[in-house]
Amino acid sequence: MKTRRDPEWELSIDPETVRLFVLKARAIGAQLKDDYAAGGDREIELDDQSHDGHHHDGLAEEESEDLTAEELRELIADLNEDETAELIALMWLGRGDFERGEWKAAVEEARQRDRRKAATYLLGMPLLAEWLEDGLEALGA
Repeated sequence: MKTRRDPEWELSIDPETVRLFVLKARAIGAQLKDDYAAGGDREIELDDQSHDGHHHDGLAEEESEDLTAEELRELIADLNEDETAELIALMWLGRGDFERGEWKAAVEEARQRDRRKAATYLLGMPLLAEWLEDGLEALGA
């Protein structure tokens, strides 16, 4: 088994940074679940008595908005090219798109993606936190 000291598995991105992203992604996921569970006031019925049950509180909604997603988006945007590629590759590894032995190929494929869209891509993953954790575990990081 290869260790983190082996250059093949050495990461540019600090595993602790990835773990911070995991915590933020979990917080975003929890917020979405809470929002979904409380979504009854947002239901729209599409029958002959259609009504939109979503009630707007104007600025009150904007002021109470959780900034966790925006914080994570900014943290991802602050990564350099190598770190961004590795973060995406870690997610792919954790999701099962690549095996541990294909790490270099995963990173090279991730480098081909538009780095400016990395945050949007990653935040669109429903199990981002779990997949990043699984990716770190697969590399032994």
